[in-house]
Amino acid sequence: MAALGVDGCRAGWVGVLLRGSAYDVLVAPGIAALVETARRAEPDLSVVAIDIPIGLPDDRPRRTDVLARARLPMGRKSSVFPTPSRAAVGHPTHPEASAANRSALGVGLSIQAFHLVPKILDVDAYVRSENPVVVLEAHPEVSFAEIDPFCVVPSKVAAPGAAARRAALRSIGLEPPAYVRGQGYAADDLLDACVLAWTASRYVAGAAYSLPDPPEAFSDGIPAAIWV
Repeated sequence: MAALGVDGCRAGWVGVLLRGSAYDVLVAPGIAALVETARRAEPDLSVVAIDIPIGLPDDRPRRTDVLARARLPMGRKSSVFPTPSRAAVGHPTHPEASAANRSALGVGLSIQAFHLVPKILDVDAYVRSENPVVVLEAHPEVSFAEIDPFCVVPSKVAAPGAAARRAALRSIGLEPPAYVRGQGYAADDLLDACVLAWTASRYVAGAAYSLPDPPEAFSDGIPAAIWV
């Protein structure tokens, strides 16, 4: 059965559709359009794993972020950004969003996290809609560490890190697709989407687990957990 891994990129979203051991690469500006394109190619697609927070906190940090960081080696823990609060994502400017986040969670919002807000809201709206797939939150570094904890030690944007991550995928029988420049995504975005497709396929097979287990939920009622 097919599974889709999705990572944010300059063009919007890059998706990797995993069918058996073969990957197809898809790009779209919005998550709904990406999933629709994937389902046209593979109508039985039922699970999508995406690197974006799903289930936003109200008055305390998410346990899933803490647990996910604990799975990563020193130097890589910061790749799991603190999730913005539900209150913060409703504000159009970084100072306003940061102030709202501080009021809700006791800490401000980094500019990096603020730049993720449009993508967070894109997925939030899609998860709340009537859609035909299960949408899971996953994290590429945590998924790669599940395959091989050492492969995430070097930076993913450096040649040794990219090579280590490709080797990790090959160790589980998956050949990552060749990177093609000029498609709106970076080489590391593609590898991230590849490992998330593996996580989605684990969910289909009943082998994936959530951090925490069971997921927690906030006022939005959406299960909040990173799946591995």
